[in-house]
Amino acid sequence: MESRVTRAKTGATLLLSSVFAVVTVGWSAPFANAADAVRVRRAPDGGLQPQVVLDKRGTVHLVYLSGDPRACDVWYARRPPGVAEFGRPLQVNSEPGCAVALGTVRGAQIALGVEGRAHVVWNGSQPASGKGAGGAPMLYARMDDSGKRFEPQRNLMTSTTDLDGGGSVAADGRGNVWAVWHAHQRGGPDGEEHRGVFVAHSSDEGKSFGSERQVNPPGSGACGCCGLKAFADNRGRLAVLYRSADGVGNRDSMLLLSENGGVPFESCVLGRWHISTCPMSTPALGEGPRHRLLAMWETQGQIFQRAFEPGDLGSSGTASPVQGATGDRKHPAFAVSRPDGARLLVAWVEGSGWAKVGRLGWEWVDARTGAVTRGGGESVPAWSLPAVVADADGGFTVLY
Repeated sequence: MESRVTRAKTGATLLLSSVFAVVTVGWSAPFANAADAVRVRRAPDGGLQPQVVLDKRGTVHLVYLSGDPRACDVWYARRPPGVAEFGRPLQVNSEPGCAVALGTVRGAQIALGVEGRAHVVWNGSQPASGKGAGGAPMLYARMDDSGKRFEPQRNLMTSTTDLDGGGSVAADGRGNVWAVWHAHQRGGPDGEEHRGVFVAHSSDEGKSFGSERQVNPPGSGACGCCGLKAFADNRGRLAVLYRSADGVGNRDSMLLLSENGGVPFESCVLGRWHISTCPMSTPALGEGPRHRLLAMWETQGQIFQRAFEPGDLGSSGTASPVQGATGDRKHPAFAVSRPDGARLLVAWVEGSGWAKVGRLGWEWVDARTGAVTRGGGESVPAWSLPAVVADADGGFTVLY
């Protein structure tokens, strides 16, 4: 499908005020316009559900799924600075076919720790072994010391069961790794209102993990088929973005934030949504402009975003939507331009569903000029979603 690009100069005030501070740096990137700076590409090997992180040297680290969506494999690849293509991929999972792409919410997540060591988690497929506490396992593997292969996968669930929506992983440069998922406590009551968000912590760079502990507020529950997202920075902040669930059909997007590595957490409702069925959503969470925490999520088919000042969940006003037509947008991803942080690119999928092909959408916001450029239109395969990485030349790459 042909890519579509539209531009707007008005209507960006709310978004800019909530996400960006005033930026006076000019745009020196070698592009005639914003559309030229957005490179849209398929994931390597036709992979599904790509996820990317960027290390301090500018290397892009990518994970994706490949194979039978019911029982697929997890792959990892790097793209060094100044190189257009990713290198030869490494298989992450040590047991073939132990990942699952069905639903688009249970794929691999990646975080980088000390010296850029890759840490990967994913929901185990039905054929996966090591189920431990019951049901599908929450699997984890880390890059070994050689940087050339992954250590054997491990199931991190010890006291929880009924894993459903996707988990996530966060790491910092101090040796801390946090694996996060939602599930039921073994022996506890059933129902989404009784699901909890659980965190397993490692202080030795993933060599060992403690038992998981519940961190969401009592009574908030967790939406069974929705993914969650974790993010940590080197200042001790750990954040988790997830969809709650109660007994009367409220499925709100909630942020958990700890200023001390996970003890304790504060909570904040970002977007309320009363819906009778699970929307099977995935959120985005990471560092935005001026080192503020930036969260994105779906409510009623629209992508919303909100930024937070360090140490204040009540800061930065209310949520703001991306522009354009609404009603069928899912699976947001974002990146902030390098090196100036003056532009934000948000990508999502439109019109996707169970075993259904979707369309890529993206929005570029320039804080210097207030201009908003929208594009997309490429067909996103069933069970997939976009990832966004900021390139060193000031542009972006969108993988899908």
